[in-house]
Amino acid sequence: MVLPGIQALFGFQLIAVFNQGFGEKLSSAEQTLHLGAIALVAVAVALVMAPAAYHRQSGARIVTEHFLQISTRVLLWSMLPLALGICIDFYLIARIIVGTSAVAFLAVVLLAVFILLWFALPRVESLKRLIARSG
Repeated sequence: MVLPGIQALFGFQLIAVFNQGFGEKLSSAEQTLHLGAIALVAVAVALVMAPAAYHRQSGARIVTEHFLQISTRVLLWSMLPLALGICIDFYLIARIIVGTSAVAFLAVVLLAVFILLWFALPRVESLKRLIARSG
């Protein structure tokens, strides 16, 4: 379910480069920053697709504990480059729309939201379950 969304985001990132306003509204450094965001999302796509490729080539009809561990790790690794890529592009779009330096702060806040929801909240829930089992 995550993969189609990431692929759509990647497509929009690529299309933006061919838009006439891309070169007019973004400085050379900002265009390079957009390229970095594209690279981060491409890495996220590769990581999200890795478990399927691994499974198809190593035993399509077998789901082992080892496979589940690898899949979980790789999917978790994909979240950081995806969040960074989204935040960089958010910064660039907000800079075009708002035009102030305050948008960097907004991009950092957005990154904090991703970290909170994708990393901190699940860890808190895991700790709660662990405490409940041991208590």
